[in-house]
Amino acid sequence: MSKKLDFSTGDYVVYPTHGVGKITGIETQRIAEVTVELIIIKFEKDRMILRVPVEKAHNSGLRRLSSRKMMDTALTTLKGRSRAKRTMWSRRAQEYEAKINSGDPVSIAEVVRDLHRGDDQPEQSYSERQMYQAALDRLARELAAVEKIDEAAAAEKLEKLLKAA
Repeated sequence: MSKKLDFSTGDYVVYPTHGVGKITGIETQRIAEVTVELIIIKFEKDRMILRVPVEKAHNSGLRRLSSRKMMDTALTTLKGRSRAKRTMWSRRAQEYEAKINSGDPVSIAEVVRDLHRGDDQPEQSYSERQMYQAALDRLARELAAVEKIDEAAAAEKLEKLLKAA
C-alpha cells in the first residue's frame, strides 16, 4: 500500500495553496474503516496543520523547496519589466490568484513584479495591495527557507530588488 516517500520529518515543503510548511511527522490513521498514511505539515505563519495522504501528496502539488537555481530565476523575474495587461482588474485578479496558488516561485515573482508600485506611480486599490502582499509574503517565505534566513530579511531583499529594477 505504501509508496516510497520523497519527504521526511523536518523537511520544508511547499504546498501550492498554502506556501512553505515543515513536515512534523508521518502517521497512520484509521478513517472510515480505511487505514491511511498521512504527511503532517505545519504552517507556522498561518498557525495551521495540514494532513495530506501519502497517496495524494504528488497529485496535490506538494513539493520540496525550490532549488537555488529556481530561486535565482524568480529573483531575475522580479528585475524585469512589468507585463501587466490592460484588461479588467477582475480578470487579472483571477490570473494572479491562480499564479500565487500554483506555488511556482517564478509565477509568484511575476505577480509581485506586475503589482509592485514605485513611489512615482499611482496608488494601488485595496485588493491590489492585498494580492501584492500575499504574493510577496509567499515568495519571501520560500526565499527565507531556501537561503536559511528569516522572513523579514528575505522580504527586505525582495523589496530592494524591486526598487532597483
